[in-house]
Amino acid sequence: MLRALEIRDMLIIDRLDLMFQPGLNVLTGETGAGKSILLDSLGFVLGWRGRAELVRAGADQGEVTAVFDLPEGHAAHAVLAEAGLPGGDELILRRVNTKDGRKTAWVNDRRCSGEVLRGLSDVLLELHGQHDDRGLLDPKGHRDILDLYAGLKPQLDTARAAWLDLGRARRALRDAEAGIEAVRAEEDFLRHAVSELDKLDPQPGEEQELDARRRLMQGAERIRDDISRAHAALGSDGAEGAMGDALRWLDGAADKAEGRLDPPLAALERAMNELADAVAGVEDCLDALEFDPRELEATEERLFAIRGMARKHQIAPDELPALAETLRGKLAALDAGEGDLEALRKVVTAAEAAYNAAANNLSDKRQSAAKALDKAVMGELAPLKMDRAVFHTEFATAPDGPEGRDAVSFTVATNPGAPAGPLNKIASGGELSRFLLALKVCLSQSRDAAKTMIFDEIDRGVGGATADAVGRRLAALADGGQVLVVTHSPQVAALGAHHWRVQKSVTDDITTSTVVPLSAADRVDEIARMLAGDTVTDEARAAARALMPS
Repeated sequence: MLRALEIRDMLIIDRLDLMFQPGLNVLTGETGAGKSILLDSLGFVLGWRGRAELVRAGADQGEVTAVFDLPEGHAAHAVLAEAGLPGGDELILRRVNTKDGRKTAWVNDRRCSGEVLRGLSDVLLELHGQHDDRGLLDPKGHRDILDLYAGLKPQLDTARAAWLDLGRARRALRDAEAGIEAVRAEEDFLRHAVSELDKLDPQPGEEQELDARRRLMQGAERIRDDISRAHAALGSDGAEGAMGDALRWLDGAADKAEGRLDPPLAALERAMNELADAVAGVEDCLDALEFDPRELEATEERLFAIRGMARKHQIAPDELPALAETLRGKLAALDAGEGDLEALRKVVTAAEAAYNAAANNLSDKRQSAAKALDKAVMGELAPLKMDRAVFHTEFATAPDGPEGRDAVSFTVATNPGAPAGPLNKIASGGELSRFLLALKVCLSQSRDAAKTMIFDEIDRGVGGATADAVGRRLAALADGGQVLVVTHSPQVAALGAHHWRVQKSVTDDITTSTVVPLSAADRVDEIARMLAGDTVTDEARAAARALMPS
């Protein structure tokens, strides 16, 4: 609900603070008094695209603040959450327009974009005028209106889910078909490459091992002679024998040396152990250097084959085993592909059946609801002095989509025998207002009561009993919610729960507009003015009281 509207330096408004109430709020005043400026200012703070020049002459900037009450579960909470803005049970919108055209907006004291404001506007307000070409009068939205009237949210959720499932199934089939087609195009290459790789059977790390073995064998002849000589120098005919002899000689003389040979003997024993380890290592090396020349040839052939295969596929040798596995997988997918495709085709067929069932169910429900809506609207048109008009909901087939396959449009024939046509093309301004109001009344049970509805001179062109019928329907729409009406009709104004008068004054050649809340007595005078004109008589006051509910 719109609770407050504060306007500063906008057009001909200097300073204005309004506190709105639940129920039917009416704004009246002379033509040109500034009623439309209120809507322009409200539209400005909600991000609507309107007049370019809004700042009052002589002011540096104009500013509008709107305060809304947000009950728990209101759709605005989701908009705020998506935009990362703070929420709560109160929503404060503020927007500033400088005289050079720059606009800045805040939501609950946080900067925001005009796009966020417009997103909030969509869930906070509905604006309707006699030349409204949006909402109810936009054929693109007629199906949504019918679905809302019929309460088809569960069926719509089912259809949307079925549409998503069908889309996923079709994409999976397309991707599988494309993948198999791509593999089939290189089937000959795959089979040849896999055959070569299977025959070679490269192993992880094999190339490095072969290279090290090859280099060892290549260097063996060059170093074997030196290692053999070293082995002879260290062995029993060399250092090992000499140290053994020395150890025996010293050991034999140790008893008579009174302990002086014990340390040398211990050192020699340690040296003998280390020497034995060295001899063993040299012998191991000599054993390793023993090779068959045919082994070198085989090693080189294997090494060159692995490296050649790696160059052929433009990868590192160690990547050959993984490549072989990948290519085998592609071949396996190709061989099993037709079976997989058949399974995916069955999934698509089942998804199509589920979607068709959901779409057909929606169509049946819509057809039934359309008859009820047509009857309800026709019932509302009679009191609005349009009992000879015909309202009809037409259906056409639309491309399949998440909301089914129905194209829905509201058509009217305003006179017997006249051809039916689009609602916003056939009806005149006054007729259009009444069609719009009749639709709104029929949709009142399913509309979002948390939205504030604004009607801008929707009663223009009607009077008398018809205007009274318009007012009563506006009052019914306001029951349990909030409706703001800008009106020139005394019959409509008389039915308001809250009444403001918009008036204009000129001081020192400066024109300003203000809005005054009216007491019960002031309301009588205002409605009398609307009935009688500038001269308000007692008879006009009596007529005004007669219009007002007791």
